[in-house]
Amino acid sequence: MQYSSDIKNRLNRLKTAPNPKWLILPFFITLFALSWQCASIQQPTGGPKDSIPPKILGETPPNMTRNFHAEKIVIEFDEYIKLSNPLKEISVSPDMEQPINPRVKRKTIEILMPDSLEENTTYTINFGKAIGDFNEGNPIRNYSYVFSTGDVIDSLSVSGKVINALTKLPEKEINVLLIPTRQDSIFGKRKANIFTLTDTSGTFRLSNLREETYRIYALKEENNDRVYNAPDELIGFLNDSISLTKDTSGILLEVSKGIPRDFRLLDRKIEPSGRVLFAFNKPLEKPDITVISPQALNENKIVEYSTNQDSATVWFDDLTFDSLKVAFSDGGNVLDSITMRRGRNEKYDRDFIITDNLARNRVTRTKHIEFTAGSPVQSIDRSKIILTEDSVARTNFQLAKDTTAPRRYILRYNWRPKRNYELKLEEGAFSGFFGDKNKSVTKSFTLDEAENFGDIVLRVNLPDTSHQYLVQLINEKMDFIHKSVPIRTSGSIPFRQFPGGKYTVRIIYDENSNGKWDTGNVFTKQQPERVWYIGKTFIIRANWEQEEVINVPE
Repeated sequence: MQYSSDIKNRLNRLKTAPNPKWLILPFFITLFALSWQCASIQQPTGGPKDSIPPKILGETPPNMTRNFHAEKIVIEFDEYIKLSNPLKEISVSPDMEQPINPRVKRKTIEILMPDSLEENTTYTINFGKAIGDFNEGNPIRNYSYVFSTGDVIDSLSVSGKVINALTKLPEKEINVLLIPTRQDSIFGKRKANIFTLTDTSGTFRLSNLREETYRIYALKEENNDRVYNAPDELIGFLNDSISLTKDTSGILLEVSKGIPRDFRLLDRKIEPSGRVLFAFNKPLEKPDITVISPQALNENKIVEYSTNQDSATVWFDDLTFDSLKVAFSDGGNVLDSITMRRGRNEKYDRDFIITDNLARNRVTRTKHIEFTAGSPVQSIDRSKIILTEDSVARTNFQLAKDTTAPRRYILRYNWRPKRNYELKLEEGAFSGFFGDKNKSVTKSFTLDEAENFGDIVLRVNLPDTSHQYLVQLINEKMDFIHKSVPIRTSGSIPFRQFPGGKYTVRIIYDENSNGKWDTGNVFTKQQPERVWYIGKTFIIRANWEQEEVINVPE
């Protein structure tokens, strides 16, 4: 801190004064006052964020009260609280004729009870995630207040675990719903009243249940209404109901994205290139698209369905239409029809573009050059595909159509290190069905030697050769399929030239032999296709071949 000129003058006078005692007291008073003004008082900052939910200090009447006849329930907490989404989160089982209306008063919740409670009945007020502290909203999970109007409190329980049907990993914060068969309401507007959330390990427990027959569901919701709204919500279920006469444990629910019962068009659009895109809410078995108007467009149209047959792309030979009326069918049954109109200023320009996968201008020994056409290809003029190696033309390359993608073509060659390659697609190398031809393009690239590759041979022993199985080599995180091989007999499967790293294997029991994993269907009580993991990872090493024996269980 710097002193003012006035204080400096007083200090000088003190030094020269014959008897400065009379100046000392006012000087230090002034100095203290100025020093106080220079200091600033601040609130302390920092500290950990509050992540602890409120604690219950008391319940009046006490939780688990028998012969309940109170007019009001009071629940006291150790801090100020608030209720979040009480209409969605709070439920009463069984239903009351008059809904409860919990009210927050500082650190308490008060609930006025209706006078229409049934005799000899156990009631459970489930608060879900509604109760949280006032500042951070940290919720108390799965808190229930239980009371009985009779001498007995229902005490049966149901417990188990929820996992993902494909990954087999536990699912946390999934709603587990228990619904009496006499009022199974998961598909309707009436939400389930007996529910709980799974914990971080996917386990759940429902308590204070009466003897009755129930259906049980696990539901990962989008809108938290405890009603199944396909298709985006994950759902798991048991095919059979539960006749609850004693505590039941060990229930396993496997959730997957379900299949909607009714067809619906999710999206439709006309791109600037003139191609029309449609997205469905579920896969179709034998899809068909018919242009009703203008009818002439229906004759020469080209339709391409996605691998799962849940979307379609349509090309037309004439792009001068003002509107389209299109019908969608599955196996001859008409599902829906729509009309699309082009904007007044919209112009369509068909552009036949060929793209490639030459990222960073590199190829590898296993990832060859892939060409993808923007629209269906009618013919290829190989003489207009010119490959040079160190300026020397090479014609001994292979060009083949990719069987997994209708508009993709793969160019293979024995690429060699320290060589400079150039690939030129002359105009007209690829020709489309509507007289379109690609424009000339040239790419330069080299062989990428950064990756090291190894081989692994899987010797698979099947328990039942009357069914098809999918042997999938996947990454360590189990979210990417490197290769999927369908088999019906035991034997060896080679996986050649894979980048070094950690991998694992899963087996899909492909019961309908369609070459893919099928999810569950709650409407038809069809469970997801079974999946089994070998339970370990293995390392593919560079320039090394290894063998793994896999005994697939029953």
